[in-house]
Amino acid sequence: MLDPIIAFFTRMFELIGRGIGTFIAWLLWPFLAFRKWLSGTGWFIKIPVFALLVLIAFSYVYLIYITQWWNRGDVEYANAYTTEQPMAVGAKLDDGTCKASQMVQASADLIDFNVNQTSWVPANPLSKAGILYIWDWKDTPFFDNKAAFQLGVNQVVRRTSVELVDRLGRVRGTSSINQNLQDAREDINYNEDAWVFTFSPPFVQPSTMSRLRDGRVSLLAFNDELIKCSGDFDARADNLLQYLDRVTGDIGSTSDILQRRIDVSNFTGFDARADDRFWFTYGQLYAYHGMLTAARSDFAEIVQQRNLSGVWDRIDAQLREALQTQPPFIVNGSGSSIVKSHLESIGFDLLRVRSNLVELRDILDR
Repeated sequence: MLDPIIAFFTRMFELIGRGIGTFIAWLLWPFLAFRKWLSGTGWFIKIPVFALLVLIAFSYVYLIYITQWWNRGDVEYANAYTTEQPMAVGAKLDDGTCKASQMVQASADLIDFNVNQTSWVPANPLSKAGILYIWDWKDTPFFDNKAAFQLGVNQVVRRTSVELVDRLGRVRGTSSINQNLQDAREDINYNEDAWVFTFSPPFVQPSTMSRLRDGRVSLLAFNDELIKCSGDFDARADNLLQYLDRVTGDIGSTSDILQRRIDVSNFTGFDARADDRFWFTYGQLYAYHGMLTAARSDFAEIVQQRNLSGVWDRIDAQLREALQTQPPFIVNGSGSSIVKSHLESIGFDLLRVRSNLVELRDILDR
């Protein structure tokens, strides 16, 4: 009686085993064919081929290293941009120099953090290639996290560089644009994934890393102008209002991206794209933590005159609290799931910061 049942399951297991064997043979076929090809060639071909394979292997090992062991930054770094005395940028100091801009310094430091203290992942050729040009790293849970974080930081530096050129680094709208700031903006807004070599003529181009380093040099050169009392920084209330408008708009755009990702959440919480959305937002908050602290120093007189310290303290506390969230795995659980959504958590922190920035802006607009 049991013989037909036993025969059925035996047949099923045979088919499964045959299928697994066929799949493994299909995977190994390119390597076996390559080995057969090498066996019939001379050493003058084998040596370059093996050298190329070793280079590719070490490149992937390096990619794994820089994407899995990376620095999420020091939450306390923003303390370096605080000031004890409400003094305008460009004001004379006791030693005969003038006060430099903390926003410019913070921008330069964030670039240094992104490209000098660590490797810039978005331009890495293997990071751009994905898995054999078939599967993008963005669709994996781990290999895109650092790149997303760096892009979030760079987004803040880009936004600030535009404001420095258009409004802050000149006296109203009648003075000329500062050349150092103009050069910095062009360098900072360069392609974020440019490598040294390209498939289009002239086949060689400046890399993103080199352009960002050039932008950092230009920012520091502008601060040197301020220190020598030869530069302009227009720390007016309407300029601060304009900058806060830009920041709230930038944060609002990110919250919309998070919401669209939350809309496709599921009961299991598994979402391979949720991690890059989370770490981009985290990088953005990390950079704005330092940049807003620097803006508070640069506009210290306005902050004191308009009594903005209370609201600004709340923003600082909320940013610090948001940056304490560093989960090892990012999940995107739906509303009916017992698994939390990290996108909702950081999105809530993002909106708390934005609401207080709007309050800060309303106070300035009165």
